[in-house]
Amino acid sequence: MNNTNNYRIITLRERPELVAIAAEWFHSKWGVPAEAYLECMKAYLSGKTEYGWYICLYDESIVAGLGVIENDFHDRKDLTPNVCAVYAEEEHREKGLAGNLLNKVVDDMRNKGVTPLYLVTDHIGFYERYGWEFLCMVQGDDDPKMTRMYIHR
Repeated sequence: MNNTNNYRIITLRERPELVAIAAEWFHSKWGVPAEAYLECMKAYLSGKTEYGWYICLYDESIVAGLGVIENDFHDRKDLTPNVCAVYAEEEHREKGLAGNLLNKVVDDMRNKGVTPLYLVTDHIGFYERYGWEFLCMVQGDDDPKMTRMYIHR
């Protein structure tokens, strides 16, 4: 079992040298080109946006993460910003990492005056544990089926 003391949640601004590694890690989980992640991450690192990137390190390896972007590939461009790319490595799940990341991003964005936040997911029951509420169904870009949209007020 992993000791939770070895986990650290940080923003990419705290460890900008990890930007290429983080972009590649998110790419490996979601299939979105690493360049797309890099572009968003560099805008955050340079201060062009406060929409940040959050990673959880276990020792020095990325084991969980998420980001905040304008739109997470759906038709409701008015529902912004979106928490995206929420992922925890399988062997590190059920330790509260995703929940801690979600709570950190909500607090961080609220402190910057950014509220509410939105996210799209197929999960039912997970995000509700962390104060997210189902809002509506949205059409995913290039996706024939509708996807669940959540809000954190």
